[in-house]
Amino acid sequence: MAIRPILVIPDARLRAVADHIEVVDDDIKKLAKDMLDTMYDAPGIGLAAPQIGVLKRIVVMDLAAEGETPEPLVLINPEITKFGDEMQVTEEGCLSIPELYYEVERPNAVTVTYTDLDGNEVTKDAEGKLAVCIQHELDHLDGVLYIDYLSRLKRDRVIKKFDKAAKRAAG
Repeated sequence: MAIRPILVIPDARLRAVADHIEVVDDDIKKLAKDMLDTMYDAPGIGLAAPQIGVLKRIVVMDLAAEGETPEPLVLINPEITKFGDEMQVTEEGCLSIPELYYEVERPNAVTVTYTDLDGNEVTKDAEGKLAVCIQHELDHLDGVLYIDYLSRLKRDRVIKKFDKAAKRAAG
């Protein structure tokens, strides 16, 4: 079990575009395991590789509630191929923007294609919380954060708060 440090804004790696994964090998499987361990330890329901400083197109998630059997999901090179027409507003948070939660509007349903840990191509339809989680985590692969969906004023406030914290931590 390897728990890796989670990057926090304003770390520039959170704004980078992740690279396509060419082959699902032992290194990618270990990365997926480390990501799941890190996500569960945080605790969170989703984690993208850029959040631990690895610029590869892989995300992990598990929406099982505490006390339920874990249902880990690993998506390699995921791509949303269809968005639903209905929108929903949900409160989102992010392990890279700790302790802040804001309402974000996103499509209520998506279809995503990805490669699993066995190298199989999978197409999955998702609704509700899973659809939101997929969209949130896939955004990370393109350097997009959920605060980018907020008003400019709210987003600037969040960024300013974390910039100040980073400067204080740097000494």
